[in-house]
Amino acid sequence: MMKKRIGIIGTGTAGLQLAYSLKNDFDVTLFHYEESDEVRHGRIRSTQVHFHPTLDREKRFQMPGMDTAPSIQTIHFSMGQQKLFVGKLAGAATSVDQRMAYSKAMDDLVQQGVNFRKTRVARDEIHALAESFDLLIDSSGKSGPLPAFPVEAGLTPFLAPQRKCIVGYFKGVAPVEPEGISITVVPGAGEMFEIPALTEQGAVTILFLEALPEGMLDVFKPVKSAQAFEEQMKNMLRDHFPEIYGRVDLDRFALANETSYLQTAVTPVVHRPYLMLNGTLVLGCGDSVFLADPITGQGCNTASYCAEQLYETLIAYKESTWDEKVGIDYWSRTRPYVAEVTEWTNAMTGPMPEHIVQMLLKAAADQQVADQIAHWFEQPQKAYEAFFRQ
Repeated sequence: MMKKRIGIIGTGTAGLQLAYSLKNDFDVTLFHYEESDEVRHGRIRSTQVHFHPTLDREKRFQMPGMDTAPSIQTIHFSMGQQKLFVGKLAGAATSVDQRMAYSKAMDDLVQQGVNFRKTRVARDEIHALAESFDLLIDSSGKSGPLPAFPVEAGLTPFLAPQRKCIVGYFKGVAPVEPEGISITVVPGAGEMFEIPALTEQGAVTILFLEALPEGMLDVFKPVKSAQAFEEQMKNMLRDHFPEIYGRVDLDRFALANETSYLQTAVTPVVHRPYLMLNGTLVLGCGDSVFLADPITGQGCNTASYCAEQLYETLIAYKESTWDEKVGIDYWSRTRPYVAEVTEWTNAMTGPMPEHIVQMLLKAAADQQVADQIAHWFEQPQKAYEAFFRQ
């Protein structure tokens, strides 16, 4: 009996995990507009932290790991100039430059016999492409979706970005102790995240600034070069984040390379991730359909969760016809999680609710509460409960 044919558009977190999980049961073809070497030597994609549930899923599907990546075991939290607490994660997390991780996985999949087609799929090609497969999966990322998946209005309250996202991978920044993720909130202006990460240039610190549009931290728009980005970030740390600036070695402070920075802005939007095209089921997974602001670090983790649920759905229907019923089942499996992540993340872009402020202050004197807050990032359902079920 011939294996069912699945086309996967995109080689990000969702697309790659889906390829690994589905390749033994189905005939899988990956579509991406770059080959692995172009990914490896291109511009950074975003920030990324794979918390332990995502790492567990990657092990389940035998995806290649990066054993030399820094082990992230804590969340440091500061409000303005005041350090409040250090919470312990339940399991170690890692951050690996997506250029390294994705290119390595792409090469590995090709070696294992997965078909790869270098092409940029356009929106007007989706109908024709769908006819070649039993299932088409859009994992095209933030640039998607490619098919006209309907917007879930109840989970999409914003019409514009809530933050400007400014990201650089830097050498010369000593990590916080104990090593982990550092979050500094500047009320009314934005947030700075520090993330220890592995790149092909070695260990770096990701400095990720989320600036309220037109606020006092939104000063990177004129920056057009790596050198100007470095200078502006140094000034930003000196003027607004003195604790971080105190850990900077000014002689070594520099981007990992000239493509290790980006500026972007994300309008959070959730789509219903299924439709039929020319009799073929088309599904969405990852940022193409479940796009949240990066403020809670859930993009790649949500993509991984939903990719596993999609795998489970397709295995359950392996011998059945793949029609809209399969899409409905996939969405019913993923919607509760997506809704909770989305509502928590959207809430984090606004003023902190008073009961959350009180919880953060309590964590300064109560390690158990500090650890509970750290666990929000690993299990966002707990964050949702803290924000909305008090």
